[in-house]
Amino acid sequence: MAVCVCAALPSLLLLLSCGVCVTVGYPFRPPMDLDVTPRITVTTSGLLGCRRFQTSVVNYSTLLLEEDRGLLYVGARGAAFSLNATDISDSTARTIEWEASTEQKQQCLSKGKDNKTECYNHIRFLQRFNSTHLYMCGTYAFRPLCAYIDEERFKVSSEFEEGREKCPYGPATGYTGLIVDQQMYTASQYEFRGSPDIRRNSPSPTVRTEEAPTRWLHEADFVGSALVRESEGSTTGDDDKIYYFFTEKSQEQTPYYSHIRVARVGRVCKGDRGGLLTLQKRWTSFLKARLVCSLPEYDLPLRTC
Repeated sequence: MAVCVCAALPSLLLLLSCGVCVTVGYPFRPPMDLDVTPRITVTTSGLLGCRRFQTSVVNYSTLLLEEDRGLLYVGARGAAFSLNATDISDSTARTIEWEASTEQKQQCLSKGKDNKTECYNHIRFLQRFNSTHLYMCGTYAFRPLCAYIDEERFKVSSEFEEGREKCPYGPATGYTGLIVDQQMYTASQYEFRGSPDIRRNSPSPTVRTEEAPTRWLHEADFVGSALVRESEGSTTGDDDKIYYFFTEKSQEQTPYYSHIRVARVGRVCKGDRGGLLTLQKRWTSFLKARLVCSLPEYDLPLRTC
């Protein structure tokens, strides 16, 4: 399987839009002049100039781009890679092989899991921990584990540690995570029989969203997260915030079928330590809102995403 990056693009860009793909040129051309027809195929000529990194490894599931270091870290099934960000075809790419053991694969099979997809080690989390180390977590054939990576040697530098509270069990479960000032923030369905939640995993105190009696999330499926730092020189006592993007079952009362999935954004404050009496080890700053799109220039009225 190959990873392809076009030479004309200096970095990887994730464009989140509400049903409209905006092509190169906006906002320098009037929006109505754009062809917003989604591309479902790419011709061979459209790949000219692309550089490829190709191995026998499959399912590249995690990317971490560090432009200041000129590196692209890639997490895949059974391996992690360190690539030259300006030329991923460079032969200096370094590899960490991390396959699930034969014994663990057998245990995974005994639980009735799929030998073609689930009973492998899919690296789902790969983030910088500090100036010298990265931190990664993998599903490890339905028994999540985590470890530190020495960046200079690009080798695992610690014993593997329990990852059940940090990483989902399967490769297809919705998941997102960040490390902010050496604190780990993740959102997923961690235990395979549990409910999805947003949590700060480490260091103590751990904090999470409430499950009962009032559920804050309704079968949420997470797709991404982002850190927004407080304003420099703020005099209002602002705090750094982490935003989470997900879909969940709608709970709004409508005359129509209400159990449709809707797009949401959630937010927590980094300094939140949970409540003192009520909401102990639970977020006190958690908020969520429904994402709504309005694109009048495309004759799209106000609508939910």
